[in-house]
Amino acid sequence: MSENQQKSSIQIGLRSFVTACSILLSLMILSGILTRVIPSGHYERVEVEGRSMVVQDSYGVTEKENYPVWRWFTAPAEVFWGDNWLMVLVLSLFMIFIGGAFTVMEQGKIIEAIMALLINRFRKRKYLLMGVIMFVMMFLASVIGIYEAMIPTIIFIVPLSLALGWDSLVGLGMTLLALSFGFSAAVTNPFTIGVAQNLADLPLFSGSWLRVIFFAVIYILGYLYVYRYARKIERHPEKSLSYKEDELIRHRYSAEKLLANLEQAQDKKMKRAIVSFSVCLILALAVLFAAALSPAIPTDYAFPVLSLLFLLGGILAGRAVGIRGMKLLRTLAGGGLSMAPGILLIVMAMSIPHIMTRGGVMDTILFRAGQIIQGTGLYAAGFLVYLLTLILNFFISSASAKAFLVMPILVPLADLLHLTRQTVILAFDLGDGFSNIIFPTNALLLIALGFTSISYTRWIRWTWKVQLIIFGLSMTFLAFAVKIGFGPF
Repeated sequence: MSENQQKSSIQIGLRSFVTACSILLSLMILSGILTRVIPSGHYERVEVEGRSMVVQDSYGVTEKENYPVWRWFTAPAEVFWGDNWLMVLVLSLFMIFIGGAFTVMEQGKIIEAIMALLINRFRKRKYLLMGVIMFVMMFLASVIGIYEAMIPTIIFIVPLSLALGWDSLVGLGMTLLALSFGFSAAVTNPFTIGVAQNLADLPLFSGSWLRVIFFAVIYILGYLYVYRYARKIERHPEKSLSYKEDELIRHRYSAEKLLANLEQAQDKKMKRAIVSFSVCLILALAVLFAAALSPAIPTDYAFPVLSLLFLLGGILAGRAVGIRGMKLLRTLAGGGLSMAPGILLIVMAMSIPHIMTRGGVMDTILFRAGQIIQGTGLYAAGFLVYLLTLILNFFISSASAKAFLVMPILVPLADLLHLTRQTVILAFDLGDGFSNIIFPTNALLLIALGFTSISYTRWIRWTWKVQLIIFGLSMTFLAFAVKIGFGPF
């Protein structure tokens, strides 16, 4: 088989797929059982800015809906015509377009060319490159709320990590871990801080001084965690948690092999390909910046535009190096098809909140949590708001959707307990973000891992220690916020 025809590295591994399917199936069954043991209830809702928001003190017990067991297993198909069908469609097309675009770039050796140029420039300063990549990822997620848009960079950063002498987990640490940490340590993230503060009638992005300090602490922690692991496997490659799985990519993207083709990476066709893709990438980021900063641009439309721009970038880059006509179509189709298993994982993940909602128990969980919080002191209330958000994030991954759900309930409770609304926002933000890289119900986590050879269980094995440290830091900052009456109110 020629090098140009070799099997693409952009695909979801069988072992990772089976593991994720098994976990999600178990969670679907657990969700179904919860619909049988938790009483049904319902909050009244009103439309605010196109989103559904609960009405305070409107909870009422409802009759248990007849929701048969067999529908637990048909839920993945039902989400296609449920309330979230558009999100399912957009995420599915996103995976197909990204898979197609990057396969074209891989077959055209454009990815190899970009890596060769970076390695040639940063080979002796690779830990500086690591720090810069992690800071950019965290900054974009923390300040602008860009998270989903940067997930495709995993396809490029993971091979780069291997070429620099590290492994796939270091690549994920520079991208997925950093993005999640940045989104969680939000300074002005409009999808968490912005929406929640607006619903709580707080000045927009007020209280940023404490969140900036938290961001700096989390950045240092994240960098040191990835740095220490990278240094360890650089000295002892066999200690890598993904050593065997990385063999194929390590051989394909070795630094020596890439640098041997440095001259090819610098020719006019390759430069034109890199520029074409870079322009589309910059346009995609500009769209997301605009959607985040301007309420006139619906964020629901930004993601499909992003996907199309990635696809366009791949097509233009491929044509620049001579991949055209039927060859281009076959490569795009093959890359998109390789991502098809990820669509099943997405609909299985989204079927879990679908089951809970159809069973009528989500509002009951929210109501009971509010009752528990109301009967506690300040520090306990702050922790319970964090815990409630953490639990809800298992079922509802969208930060803004959770804000519309819980803020009308939490804000009056905070006033009653004399807990500042700003502290509630901080607890909400911390509970929402970090668990995005823990819960298998988060579709973006499954997509991100699907771009690599890393299974969900291996990912948890690598991140659980830093997550415990993050939890301790979150509680420390939350306790400090309660202590000082973090405001303005």
